[in-house]
Amino acid sequence: MHTAHLTLRPFTSEDIEDTRAACSDELTQRWLPLPRPYTADDARAWCADVAPALRESGDGIHFAITARSGGRLLGTVGLKKTDWRALVSEVGYWVAPWARGRGVASQATSALARWLLDDQGFQRMELRAAVENLASQRVAAKAGMHYEGTMRNAGFVHGGRIDLRLYSAVRSIDSTR
Repeated sequence: MHTAHLTLRPFTSEDIEDTRAACSDELTQRWLPLPRPYTADDARAWCADVAPALRESGDGIHFAITARSGGRLLGTVGLKKTDWRALVSEVGYWVAPWARGRGVASQATSALARWLLDDQGFQRMELRAAVENLASQRVAAKAGMHYEGTMRNAGFVHGGRIDLRLYSAVRSIDSTR
């Protein structure tokens, strides 16, 4: 899958070191309940086993994000908690420290929404962002998602339980993606 500037593709063994570095980053660790420390073995398992298994199980699909021209891993975007009966899935992502501030997450999220809602015929894509994670809320807005409300005590990070803001893109309403 491509945007004007990005490629979304399966993870490969070449992504292991960049995945380890990005998932070890303090900001990534603040908002995601990843293993701490995040080791090369964790990254290897994600790239080679976990991400492909999620797709095979039907729970979701996760893409490595790179520049369309190639180069190192910029981040990941994927779907999880897929409900095939209701045709609803939740988007999640992280962006590597060396790629932040360039619109990577919003472009990738928007492309994934188009693919899920338009090409795959799903009805709804959700994004949940910690109330204090303003960058993730900006991603949702830039990707054309609509704020629906705050879910109290709905998430967890290394620091404990947190409130989440819920955003959505809906097939029948969001035809301008």
